[in-house]
Amino acid sequence: MNFDQTDDRRMLSDSLSRLLTDTCDPRTRNAAAYTAPFHSPDLWTKLVDLGTLYALADPAQGGFGGAGFDIATVFEALGSALCPEPVLPALMAARLLTPAGADLEPLLSGAVTYAMAVGERDGWDLAEIETTARNGTLTGRKSVVYGGHVAETILVVARNGEALSLYEVAAADAHIMPYAMIDGGGAAEVILDAAPARLLIADAAEAVQDALDAGALALSAEALGAMDATLAMLLDYLKQRHQFGRPIGSNQALQHRAVELVTEIAQARSIVILAASRMGTELQSRTVSMCKHLCGRVAQRVAEEAIQMHGGIAMTWEAPVSHYAKRLVMIDAQLGDTDHHIKRVMAALQAV
Repeated sequence: MNFDQTDDRRMLSDSLSRLLTDTCDPRTRNAAAYTAPFHSPDLWTKLVDLGTLYALADPAQGGFGGAGFDIATVFEALGSALCPEPVLPALMAARLLTPAGADLEPLLSGAVTYAMAVGERDGWDLAEIETTARNGTLTGRKSVVYGGHVAETILVVARNGEALSLYEVAAADAHIMPYAMIDGGGAAEVILDAAPARLLIADAAEAVQDALDAGALALSAEALGAMDATLAMLLDYLKQRHQFGRPIGSNQALQHRAVELVTEIAQARSIVILAASRMGTELQSRTVSMCKHLCGRVAQRVAEEAIQMHGGIAMTWEAPVSHYAKRLVMIDAQLGDTDHHIKRVMAALQAV
């Protein structure tokens, strides 16, 4: 198998990385990520102008990508820079609007911002959704809606009788409670009290799962980019930090721990490649859950080891590694943690 990127994806990765290097340095990123609106509108505009969102949609829908490897390319670059922009909700909205037969141009051009409201108080299990539809209105509460703090339109998954359906709700018709996440970036609680809604897909379970799969792959690729950046900072620190007249990286125990991280990150990269290659196949959901589970475990290991080997400085706000560690730990909790996804893998294997 050829693991090299195509020329188009390489150019996209290079362009995106250059933009983020110039505009999303750690100090600028932190100032934007933890202060309302919890992202940088200027950087968002530059990402849109670069065509980042078009890379997340199929050419048939007006994009120039949309495959698993396109998603991985974009989000690995975002993870390397800890970019807090709401690209994840845009990706998941695109995956939902496509089967709904909607025009993606307003989303891809940045003219309209979307969020996908799925999770509720019991997490991301579709069987536990309690938000209900009645007479063209929705009632319920959606928790941790990524991008909900800036969205103009919210795509809501609700129970319509026995079916899970997808509805479109104007943010102005819902009660939005925005907040910053602990690792930066924003989300919102969305309260629907007989909110007017437009039905997009009557039986949306398959489309919703596809959007969640794409989101989980994106988060895994983001973790991969953040892990590579964290490892690079750690290796540089081990070379630069001196103790007893020599670099601490000359300590064999620390060398072995660093090598173990290199090995585990390589495993994570392999599963991301596998998951990206299986998007659009019958093995998509199972492989993506395997990927999210493994990347979640490795990300936590990298975060913990980086903090321990950096020492006390890694606990300070000023040290970039502290923010990377927070993001790596929190990625595991998004769209289902390691426990959630290993249960999905086990259920899929039992069904074979």
